[in-house]
Amino acid sequence: MTSLPSLLVTGIAELVTNDPRHGEGLGLVPAAAVVVEAGRVVWTGGAAHAPAADERYHVGGRAVVPGFVDSHTHLVFAGDRAAEFAARMAGEPYDGGGIRTTVTATRAASDEQLTANLLRLLGELRRQGTTTVEVKSGYGLTVADEARSLLLASRLTPETTFLGAHVVPVEHAADPDGYVDLVTGPMLAACAPYARWIDVFCEPGSAFDADQARTILAAGAAAGLHGRLHANQLGPGPGVRLGCELGLAAVDHCTFLDAGDVTALRDSGTVATLLPGVEFSTRSPFPDGRRLLDAGVGVALATDCNPGSSYTSSMPFCIALAVREMRLTPAEAVAAATVGGAAALRREDVGHLRVGARADLVVLDAPSYLHLAYRPGVPLVREVLGRE
Repeated sequence: MTSLPSLLVTGIAELVTNDPRHGEGLGLVPAAAVVVEAGRVVWTGGAAHAPAADERYHVGGRAVVPGFVDSHTHLVFAGDRAAEFAARMAGEPYDGGGIRTTVTATRAASDEQLTANLLRLLGELRRQGTTTVEVKSGYGLTVADEARSLLLASRLTPETTFLGAHVVPVEHAADPDGYVDLVTGPMLAACAPYARWIDVFCEPGSAFDADQARTILAAGAAAGLHGRLHANQLGPGPGVRLGCELGLAAVDHCTFLDAGDVTALRDSGTVATLLPGVEFSTRSPFPDGRRLLDAGVGVALATDCNPGSSYTSSMPFCIALAVREMRLTPAEAVAAATVGGAAALRREDVGHLRVGARADLVVLDAPSYLHLAYRPGVPLVREVLGRE
C-alpha cells in the first residue's frame, strides 16, 4: 500500500498553534513551518528546523492560524428577515418572535432548497476560515420537519444539534407543556439518530422555562445526546446556572449575568459561548467577555448565523467585535474562535495545530493574526488548507 505524501507548509511569517509547547497563549511561532501527513499535523516549529517532506508549499510570508470552530449556527432555514432587521435598526426591540416567520418559510421549502441554502452558507463560512461548524435544527418544529433538518445537516457536518425546543410553535401556543411532551417523545425519537447534541432556548416568558428545559435536556441525555443551552440572552434568568448544574458542554449568549452565574461557569467548567453578531444585529448590550475571562471562565466565540438575529457567517467579524465591544484582547478573541469553540464542542482534534490535530490551516493575507481585529471587514483569508 502506498502511503499519502507528506507536505511541508513553509514561508509562514507567524504561526498560531494554540500549543503550550510553543509558549503561553496562542503558542506563536515566528518564521514557522508545518508538516502535514494524511490530513493531520505531524510537526510544527521554526522553518529552519523543519524535517524533510515529500512535497513543499510556500505561503509567501503570511500568517497561518488554525481553522475557526463555529460552535453555534442555525443554517437549515428558508426565507429572509431583512425587513425585521431594518425595523430593529429603526428602534423596534428584539424579542425572538420573528423565529416563527422563519418556521413558516422553512416548513414550506423543499429538501433541495434547504440543502442549497445550507451549502451556500457553509461555503461562506469556509471562505472566511471556518473549518468546523455546528448546525442546529429549530425552524421546523414538527416531527417531520425537525428530522429532515437534521438529516440534511448531518450529511455535511458531524456537529448537529436537535433544537426542537427553540420556541413553542403557534399550533401549540395554548398547550406549551403538550409541546414539551412532543419534543421529548416522538420528535426526539425521530431526530436523535441524526444529532450529536440537544439544545433548548431557556428564556422564561419568551421560550422555555428552567423546569421545561431540565425535562428536555434529561430526555436528550437518556437518548444519548449531549447537552447545550441558549441562556440569559434577553434578560437575567435561570438558564446559565441550570446549564452549569447539569454539566453541559456550553451555555450560549450569556448576555445578562450576575456574580453567581459567573462563579457557576467558572466552577463547572461549562464554556460560555459569546455571540457578538447577535448584539450587533439587535442593538442589545454586549456581554462582558473581560469579566468572564478574568474570572477564569472558558470562553468561545461563534457567529450564531441565522436569518433573524445574526445573519453573519464571518468569524473574523465576530473576532473584531469581541475585541472592540467585549474587551477581549486580539489573542483572546482568536483563541475563543479556535480552541474555545473546540472546547464548546468537546473536540480535541480541532481548534489548534498541535501534533495530531486535523490539518485545518487558514492562511491570512497578513503578517500576523492581529490583523483579524486590526482590519475589520477586510477579507483577509487567502486560502484554507485541509479537508473540504
